Amino acid sequence: MVLECWTDWFDRDDPCDIGDHETLRELRRENPGRICRNPTDIEARTQSGLSPAEAGDVISVSDTNTGFICRNSDQPKRKCHDYRVRFSCHPPFCGIEVCWTKWYDRDDPSGKADWEALKELRMENPGEICDDPVYIEAVTVDTNTPALETGDIFSFYSPTKGFGCVNSEQHYAQCWDYKVRFGCCCGD
Repeated sequence: MVLECWTDWFDRDDPCDIGDHETLRELRRENPGRICRNPTDIEARTQSGLSPAEAGDVISVSDTNTGFICRNSDQPKRKCHDYRVRFSCHPPFCGIEVCWTKWYDRDDPSGKADWEALKELRMENPGEICDDPVYIEAVTVDTNTPALETGDIFSFYSPTKGFGCVNSEQHYAQCWDYKVRFGCCCGD
């Protein structure tokens, strides 16, 4: 299960002369604090509830960095539908409390890899990790450096699979030694 937390729907623009622009920058300016810092997904619908594909519009941009742009010039009938957008955020943004497990370090990279796989962690620590983790965090054992800042390449880094780093895939042929923890919905 992936926990989604969606913002309200926003509609700041109408398909005027050039199109319908629901850009993240303008939406944040007009709605301070109502859109998370790093959205994980975007959804666009016409005012009547159709997806862009169902409406038959060609979309120029639809992403979590820019927002949504439909240009009239790209449309067969030279006019976009009027769209509204919403963004998916990490659960704490919507007031969903996340509880973290303790840190786990079951493997070292002295062999072929550093495997902190969820399946094995659950077998070695029965009842300690919730059924449906929604987050995973990995840091180095020695300095607590976030895994994403080490430059290592990961085989998997997922709350539903755990964490894996293969030595032979690294620039220096060795992974850092990592520990992981999982974020669960409090009460799970």
